[in-house]
Amino acid sequence: MALTVLVNAGPWLPVPPQGYGGIENVLATLIPELRARGVRVVLCGVEGCEIEVDRFVPTLPEPKFRDLAKPYGVSMGIAHAHMLKVLAELHENPVDIAHDHLEVVGASMLAAAKDVAPVLHTLHWDLAKHPDFYGSFDGAGRVFMNALSPLQAQQAPANLRRQIVATVPLAVPVERFPFRAEKDGPFVMVARINRAKGTDVAARICRGLGEPLTMAGPVGGHSERSSLEADTSSNAEADFYREEVEPLEGEGVTWVGSIGGSELTDLMSGARAALFPGRWHEPGGTAVIEALACGTPVIAMSRGAMPSLIDHGVTGWLAEDEAQFASYLPRAGEIDPAACRRAAEERFDSPVMAGRYLELYESIANTT
Repeated sequence: MALTVLVNAGPWLPVPPQGYGGIENVLATLIPELRARGVRVVLCGVEGCEIEVDRFVPTLPEPKFRDLAKPYGVSMGIAHAHMLKVLAELHENPVDIAHDHLEVVGASMLAAAKDVAPVLHTLHWDLAKHPDFYGSFDGAGRVFMNALSPLQAQQAPANLRRQIVATVPLAVPVERFPFRAEKDGPFVMVARINRAKGTDVAARICRGLGEPLTMAGPVGGHSERSSLEADTSSNAEADFYREEVEPLEGEGVTWVGSIGGSELTDLMSGARAALFPGRWHEPGGTAVIEALACGTPVIAMSRGAMPSLIDHGVTGWLAEDEAQFASYLPRAGEIDPAACRRAAEERFDSPVMAGRYLELYESIANTT
């Protein structure tokens, strides 16, 4: 009998997203592959989800991504309101397993609801952000975790590490990404504009080297410059952009907002390299895999998942500090685009990820 899986997408963006959306893009990749393997998928998400599923459960009338950067006291109720709908669905229409993608609140509320299906909670985030939660969380043999990279699993608190049942790297549908051997465009950085991602580092390095850089991604929930300029309120990401990134724009360094579809893949496939100068331990790195699928080399700080995604000197370069990072930009042309594409096809294609998750679903459903 085919499995029925409830996928909790969270309340922030639709699936698929329009433009930026890391987790939501992962789900837009995973869900069709699962359904092609006979899995019945129930999706819980905000209105606007257009992906084909067996049952869609709308939890909120609109995406709440713009509220994510607001103070906790303003935004704290959003995830809980979403989860009330998820729990109601699990009680009214039982499934074989729930696959949760909502940071902290998803795992906590699903663990507290002891009379629902077993849960696989994918760790899409930096575990250091929540030491109190992950240091004490007890899934009670019902809520299991999976990491996105070996280093993420190794660095997890001991309590959490005992509950991680597998490491499943992220993936993209490689065939949908255009491969270009000629890399005659600017350097690119595709990510939310914030300090953790190191957007200012990329802008500063490219200005210093006289190299063009296109930065694509939202600022404080804003996808366009006009929207950001019209918003006079303060939030950490908008303040960071205005104070530390915008002054570096000019001479080929520019923020183009949040883009998606062919506009994004055309930009990425022609780029000399994709830059990831993050200050944090990136757990997954979807944009890294998208770049490799386009045959575009990646230059990244050697942190988080990056060493497990990038083969140093073959598909990109891994740097230990800002000076070394800058030294690799002139060497982007040494990387063979065909090697980048091949790595994406062999290691990070969507059927690989879906197969691993299906194995986990069956194992958890059969042992709880």
